[in-house]
Amino acid sequence: MNLKIKSAELIALYTKAGLMIATAESCTGGLVAAHLTDIAGSSMVVDCGFVTYSNGAKMRMLGVPEALLAAYGAVSAEVAQAMVLGALARSNADVALSITGIAGPGGGSAEKPVGLVHFGLARKGRAPLTLAHRFGDVGREAVRLAAVAQAFELLEQALD
Repeated sequence: MNLKIKSAELIALYTKAGLMIATAESCTGGLVAAHLTDIAGSSMVVDCGFVTYSNGAKMRMLGVPEALLAAYGAVSAEVAQAMVLGALARSNADVALSITGIAGPGGGSAEKPVGLVHFGLARKGRAPLTLAHRFGDVGREAVRLAAVAQAFELLEQALD
Protein backbone atom coordinates (compact mmCIF):
# COMPACT_ATOMS: atom_id res chain seq x y z
CA MET A 1 0.00 0.00 0.00
CA ASN A 2 1.28 3.44 -0.88
CA LEU A 3 0.72 5.36 2.36
CA LYS A 4 0.92 8.77 0.64
CA ILE A 5 -1.85 7.86 -1.81
CA LYS A 6 -3.96 6.23 0.91
CA SER A 7 -3.54 9.29 3.16
CA ALA A 8 -4.80 11.55 0.38
CA GLU A 9 -7.74 9.23 -0.29
CA LEU A 10 -8.71 9.21 3.39
CA ILE A 11 -8.48 12.99 3.67
CA ALA A 12 -10.73 13.32 0.62
CA LEU A 13 -13.25 10.76 1.91
CA TYR A 14 -13.43 12.25 5.39
CA THR A 15 -13.69 15.79 3.98
CA LYS A 16 -16.61 14.70 1.80
CA ALA A 17 -18.26 12.97 4.78
CA GLY A 18 -17.67 15.99 7.03
CA LEU A 19 -16.03 13.83 9.71
CA MET A 20 -13.06 14.51 11.98
CA ILE A 21 -10.42 11.99 13.12
CA ALA A 22 -8.44 11.64 16.35
CA THR A 23 -5.62 9.16 16.84
CA ALA A 24 -4.22 7.57 20.00
CA GLU A 25 -0.89 5.98 19.17
CA SER A 26 1.68 4.09 21.17
CA CYS A 27 4.04 1.85 19.17
CA THR A 28 3.61 3.94 16.01
CA GLY A 29 4.63 7.11 17.82
CA GLY A 30 2.32 9.39 15.86
CA LEU A 31 2.98 7.96 12.39
CA VAL A 32 -0.72 7.71 11.52
CA ALA A 33 -1.31 11.36 12.37
CA ALA A 34 1.93 12.34 10.61
CA HIS A 35 0.94 10.61 7.38
CA LEU A 36 -2.52 12.15 7.45
CA THR A 37 -1.22 15.65 8.15
CA ASP A 38 1.29 15.37 5.31
CA ILE A 39 -1.70 15.98 3.03
CA ALA A 40 -2.83 19.51 2.25
CA GLY A 41 -6.33 20.09 3.57
CA SER A 42 -5.91 17.65 6.44
CA SER A 43 -6.83 20.37 8.94
CA MET A 44 -10.44 19.87 7.81
CA VAL A 45 -10.24 16.24 8.92
CA VAL A 46 -7.61 15.69 11.63
CA ASP A 47 -8.65 17.06 15.02
CA CYS A 48 -5.75 15.75 17.08
CA GLY A 49 -3.32 12.96 17.75
CA PHE A 50 -2.30 11.60 21.14
CA VAL A 51 1.11 9.93 21.34
CA THR A 52 0.85 7.94 24.57
CA TYR A 53 3.96 5.82 24.61
CA SER A 54 4.15 5.30 28.36
CA ASN A 55 1.48 3.83 30.60
CA GLY A 56 1.45 7.11 32.53
CA ALA A 57 0.63 9.02 29.36
CA LYS A 58 -2.15 6.56 28.53
CA MET A 59 -3.65 7.19 31.96
CA ARG A 60 -3.17 11.00 32.01
CA MET A 61 -4.05 11.85 28.43
CA LEU A 62 -6.64 9.21 27.57
CA GLY A 63 -8.02 8.16 30.94
CA VAL A 64 -6.95 4.53 30.62
CA PRO A 65 -7.51 3.03 34.08
CA GLU A 66 -4.36 1.90 35.89
CA ALA A 67 -6.16 -1.29 36.92
CA LEU A 68 -6.77 -2.14 33.25
CA LEU A 69 -3.08 -1.70 32.45
CA ALA A 70 -2.14 -3.83 35.45
CA ALA A 71 -4.59 -6.60 34.58
CA TYR A 72 -4.06 -6.85 30.81
CA GLY A 73 -0.89 -4.92 29.99
CA ALA A 74 -0.53 -2.01 27.60
CA VAL A 75 -0.55 -4.34 24.59
CA SER A 76 -4.07 -5.70 24.81
CA ALA A 77 -7.50 -5.37 23.27
CA GLU A 78 -8.80 -3.94 26.54
CA VAL A 79 -6.26 -1.12 26.55
CA ALA A 80 -6.69 -0.45 22.81
CA GLN A 81 -10.43 -0.01 23.46
CA ALA A 82 -9.87 2.26 26.46
CA MET A 83 -7.41 4.33 24.41
CA VAL A 84 -9.79 4.79 21.50
CA LEU A 85 -12.72 5.69 23.74
CA GLY A 86 -10.50 8.15 25.61
CA ALA A 87 -9.40 9.77 22.35
CA LEU A 88 -13.00 10.10 21.17
CA ALA A 89 -14.10 11.59 24.52
CA ARG A 90 -11.16 14.03 24.71
CA SER A 91 -11.40 15.39 21.17
CA ASN A 92 -13.83 16.96 18.75
CA ALA A 93 -13.49 13.95 16.46
CA ASP A 94 -16.27 11.79 15.07
CA VAL A 95 -13.94 8.83 14.55
CA ALA A 96 -10.99 7.73 16.67
CA LEU A 97 -8.33 5.11 16.15
CA SER A 98 -5.90 3.62 18.66
CA ILE A 99 -2.75 1.53 18.25
CA THR A 100 -0.73 -0.28 20.92
CA GLY A 101 1.79 -2.99 20.23
CA ILE A 102 5.30 -4.37 20.30
CA ALA A 103 7.38 -3.13 17.38
CA GLY A 104 10.60 -4.72 18.60
CA PRO A 105 13.29 -5.67 18.28
CA GLY A 106 12.92 -6.61 21.97
CA GLY A 107 10.08 -6.54 24.45
CA GLY A 108 8.15 -9.53 23.19
CA SER A 109 7.15 -12.69 25.01
CA ALA A 110 5.53 -16.01 24.14
CA GLU A 111 2.11 -14.53 24.92
CA LYS A 112 2.81 -11.16 23.30
CA PRO A 113 5.44 -11.58 20.59
CA VAL A 114 7.23 -8.84 18.71
CA GLY A 115 4.93 -7.73 15.92
CA LEU A 116 1.70 -8.03 17.92
CA VAL A 117 -0.36 -4.88 17.53
CA HIS A 118 -3.83 -4.12 18.91
CA PHE A 119 -6.08 -1.56 17.24
CA GLY A 120 -9.21 0.20 18.46
CA LEU A 121 -11.75 1.99 16.28
CA ALA A 122 -14.64 4.08 17.53
CA ARG A 123 -17.19 6.27 15.81
CA LYS A 124 -19.69 8.39 17.68
CA GLY A 125 -22.99 6.56 18.00
CA ARG A 126 -21.51 3.14 17.24
CA ALA A 127 -20.02 0.37 19.35
CA PRO A 128 -16.21 0.41 19.38
CA LEU A 129 -14.29 -2.46 17.87
CA THR A 130 -10.86 -3.91 18.47
CA LEU A 131 -8.60 -5.92 16.24
CA ALA A 132 -5.31 -7.70 16.88
CA HIS A 133 -2.76 -8.31 14.15
CA ARG A 134 0.46 -10.31 14.33
CA PHE A 135 2.82 -8.80 11.79
CA GLY A 136 5.71 -10.98 12.94
CA ASP A 137 9.25 -10.14 13.95
CA VAL A 138 9.92 -8.32 10.66
CA GLY A 139 11.81 -5.35 12.09
CA ARG A 140 10.72 -2.26 13.97
CA GLU A 141 10.12 -0.05 10.94
CA ALA A 142 8.21 -2.74 9.06
CA VAL A 143 5.92 -3.42 12.03
CA ARG A 144 5.21 0.28 12.47
CA LEU A 145 4.49 0.87 8.77
CA ALA A 146 2.31 -2.24 8.58
CA ALA A 147 0.38 -0.92 11.58
CA VAL A 148 -0.16 2.41 9.80
CA ALA A 149 -1.46 0.59 6.72
CA GLN A 150 -3.86 -1.44 8.88
CA ALA A 151 -4.96 1.74 10.65
CA PHE A 152 -5.80 3.32 7.31
CA GLU A 153 -7.93 0.30 6.40
CA LEU A 154 -9.80 0.67 9.69
CA LEU A 155 -10.34 4.40 9.16
CA GLU A 156 -11.80 3.63 5.75
CA GLN A 157 -14.01 0.94 7.29
CA ALA A 158 -15.37 3.51 9.77
CA LEU A 159 -16.97 5.36 6.85
CA ASP A 160 -19.26 2.41 6.00
